[in-house]
Parts: sequence; structure tokens; C-alpha cells
Amino acid sequence: MVKFAGYLVHGFLLFIIWLSSFQDVASQYKVNDHSNKTTTFELANPPGTGVSGPIQVSPSVIPKYESPPLPWTPPMYPTFPDTYQPKLTGKCPADFQAISAVIDTAASDCSQPFAALVGNVICCPQFVSLLHIFQGRHNVKSDKLVLPDAVARDCFSDLVSILVSKRANMTIPELCSVTSSNLTGGSCPVQDVAAFEKAVNGSRLVDACRTVDPLKECCRPVCQGAIMEAALAISSGGSNNNVNALNDCKNVVFSYVSRKLPADKANAAFRILSSCKVNKACPLEFKEPTEVVKACRNAAAPSPSCCSSLNAYISGIRNQMLITNKQAIVCATVIGSMLRKGGVMTDIYKLCDVDLKDFSVQAYGMQQGCLLRSYPADLIFDNTTGYSFTCDLTDNIAAPWPSSSSVSSLSLCAPEMSLPALPTSQQAHINHGFHDEAFGALRLIIILVSVVYGAVQARPLHKAHEAYALGHNQINSLRGHTLGLF
Repeated sequence: MVKFAGYLVHGFLLFIIWLSSFQDVASQYKVNDHSNKTTTFELANPPGTGVSGPIQVSPSVIPKYESPPLPWTPPMYPTFPDTYQPKLTGKCPADFQAISAVIDTAASDCSQPFAALVGNVICCPQFVSLLHIFQGRHNVKSDKLVLPDAVARDCFSDLVSILVSKRANMTIPELCSVTSSNLTGGSCPVQDVAAFEKAVNGSRLVDACRTVDPLKECCRPVCQGAIMEAALAISSGGSNNNVNALNDCKNVVFSYVSRKLPADKANAAFRILSSCKVNKACPLEFKEPTEVVKACRNAAAPSPSCCSSLNAYISGIRNQMLITNKQAIVCATVIGSMLRKGGVMTDIYKLCDVDLKDFSVQAYGMQQGCLLRSYPADLIFDNTTGYSFTCDLTDNIAAPWPSSSSVSSLSLCAPEMSLPALPTSQQAHINHGFHDEAFGALRLIIILVSVVYGAVQARPLHKAHEAYALGHNQINSLRGHTLGLF
């Protein structure tokens, strides 16, 4: 019995050894079988002559797999200029470090490739605010509110050099139509603190501008009124050119306020005042819509020729720069008034589905536009994600058609001119193909085209010289999302 059991164990071991050798052979066969299959690399070669005869293949359709030269950066992640130590004149007796935060903000807002794109709404308001703050704080040991001409030239040059060393566009002075004379008192007769406080209640002025309400200031001004009142007070008795004296004295008032408030408080106040100003006008340049008038004068229903002409006209002007939602209302009203004056009485914005977002820079290949908020905004730079800013409205809000051919009655402070309500979820579903929730989670790569920077001429904010691609961003919601530039 024991001997029989031994035979069984011996036979079982032989079976195991044989089975393992069979598995090795089967595995080796599978590897060899796989190696006999044609690879993708081999398919990339032109086919030869076979049983069916020669097959002619154009070399242009044969993919070439060339390794990119090193170092290499994907086009969606372009490199940005490095910061460096600026070369200063050494003749400006100012402590630039004391206002470094405001300088950094201005450098980011006026970055090299995007200064012209956001010049009207972001870059120039921040640069002018920086000049006001610098003018008031250039020498805290002195009671002077202005700089002498020679010192102003040196300090202005140093300021621009510092900004450029921090990736800002070197054409900022031309872009914003600002010179070193903005730091001087010009024709204003009051140029020091003592004389200023004799003519103006300084405490009341500073209190009026200490905390500026962005929701109320533009329509019920408090700080603006106090600044104008102070400028009138110190300009009386000045030169015969009262308009120039008043403007120069306004700069002196800004200098005084920036001297009395912390730099961040003054910057916030000045930016809000700038937003009140820029939102009153359409910054886009456009010609007479003659072709649109011809195509749409008798339109009473959706017309392909009318809508095609209108869309072509709007497309020709909107890529000049990014604009705010309120500026879009003004632009739509101005163009609509021109059309009404030409004889187009029908609301062709409604007939052709023209939205507010259609008047701002569009996303390439997609029905998306970016309208900036009407309140102050900044470009934010991150070494990893690049530049980003916040868009306010990208949904289909209808452009307002004017009630007359005159724009004199347009008021953004009137209740009827408040921004239209967002579409309901059902409307959003019809218009976009998504519900709000689904759209908010969607990742999009947006490329904005026809954006300019470079040489700037007499009115540089409105010139287009070189296209720039913007992309790699995420839309988080239908309003108030962040758009990334690279």
C-alpha cells in the first residue's frame, strides 16, 4: 500500500513538471505570434508591390514622427519674460519699495502681451492710480504735492523701467497717453500741503474717499464730488486757462488724498473712480454701418442678408479689446442709434440674436465672449497657470435696441438700464445645450484671437497689429468665472 502511494506521488510530480513545460511553450508561442503582427511604425512606411499591384501613396499622408528640439515647451504653455533688476537713473529721490504692492499690481495689469487688450479697463486705470499714489508719496519728508519738471522726468522714467522689469509692456505711457507732466503741478496755483489745507477742508475730503462704495459712487458720487469741489477751490485765481488749471488741480487733489490714505485704500478708491469714468463710453472704434443699413432697412423678419451684414459689422469691431458689461450696453446702444438714424426701425438685434457678449473679444471656434465686470478688476499672474482675469457675463443676454436715434438719454443709473436678468435654466438649456450645472463643470480651452500689442500710435488702444492666442482656462459658471490667459 505504501509502495502504491509512492507511485501515485511520483506520477503526480511528473504531471506537474510536464504541465509547467507546456505552459512555457504556449507562452513563448504567444509572444512569437505577437511579434509577427505589423506595428504602427511599419504602417507609416510606404507600401511596396503586392499581389494586387502597386498602390500609389502620396508622401504627404505619411506621418512623420520627429522629436522636437530640446528644450521644448508646448504651445499652450508659452514661456513668459523673466523679471530682472532695472537700471534706474539714480536721480529720483523716492522710496519705490514703500509702494511696491501697487507697482506689482500695475506691472501685472499691464503685462507685455495683454496691455492693449485690457488697456482701457484694467491697465491704464491702474497705471494712472500708481502715478497719483507715487506723486503723493514721493517724498514724505517734504510738504510738496508735486514734483519739479526735471525730477518728474527722472522718476517717471524709473517707474516705467521698474514696471517693464516686472514683465509690463514698455509702451504703457503711449498706450495710456500719460507723460511725466502728470507728476507736476502744471498750471495749478496750489502745490504744497500747507496752501492746500488753507483752501480745502482736508479731513472732510479724505473721509469722503476713505471708503468708496462701488455700487453707489458712479450714480450717487461722494468721493468724486469732494475731489471736484477741492479742485475748484484750489484752482480759483490760477491761470486764465481754467480748464487746464482745473485738470492740473485735480491731480494735486489726488496727490493729497494718496498722501493721507494707506496706499491700498487710495488705490482701491482711485480704481473705482476710474471705472465710473470708463463705463460711461464705448471704447471701440467703428465706422458708419452703411452696408448694414442697406441690408436691414426694410427687414421685418429674420433675414439672412441682414443678419449676415450685421454680424460681419460687429465682428469687425469687437476684437479691438475686452470691454465691460456696461460698456457693451453703451456700444450696442450707439450702434443701434446709428442704424435707426439710417432708417433701420426694426430691432434687428432681436431678429439676428445679437447678445451683449457679441460686442467683446470672442473665443475662437466657439460662441463665447468675455465681458469684464463693471467694477475694477486685475490681471492675476501665476508662474504655473499664467495670467487670468474674471469675466462677468458669457451667457446669451440680449443686446438692448435703442428707443430713438439719439443716445443722449442713455443712463446706466436709470433702473430700466440695469443689466438684464440671466436666462432661466430652461432657456439656458435651449440656448446652450447644457443646464447651468453641467456647463459649470465643463472644461474649455478657449483661444481669443485678433488681440493686439506692439507698436502703438496716436490712439494706441484701438489699433490691431499682431494676433495673440489666449487659452487653457476653465469656466466655472455662467457668470463671474475666471478666464485664464495661458
